[in-house]
Amino acid sequence: MTKVKIVYASITGNDEDIAYVLTEKFEDLGADVEMSEISQTDAADFEDADICVIASYTYDQGIVPDEALDFYEDMQDLDLDGKVYGTCGSGDTFYEDYCRAVDEFAAIFEQVGATKGAEPVRVELEPEQEDIDHLDNFAEELVGKAKEMDH
Repeated sequence: MTKVKIVYASITGNDEDIAYVLTEKFEDLGADVEMSEISQTDAADFEDADICVIASYTYDQGIVPDEALDFYEDMQDLDLDGKVYGTCGSGDTFYEDYCRAVDEFAAIFEQVGATKGAEPVRVELEPEQEDIDHLDNFAEELVGKAKEMDH
């Protein structure tokens, strides 16, 4: 069974909603899913998963949120070779650095050897039906990539 670890950073509840949408979809796809809030999670938990997902909002000047900084730094010490990753997050297009944390986390995953399983999903504020469809496709692509790498 494919093991999925979803870690989220949420200030408004939007990214927590995204994490719930993904959890449901991954479970529908037959995966074993564990979801947790970023400040309550050890980055090394990703080493026990087949698929690693981060859902994060972007703070201030397009940086990783404060409560995610330790996790972000700890990720740099991981070896995620053979793991599939996906990044997503909510943002507000009012800001120039719309959803930049999504890319910051993707860069770290690449640095530590994880394989990109799907294009990042950026959600304007809270997830609407169209966003949920994108997130469902995102989950399907990640599972497909994990199965492909498993063979």
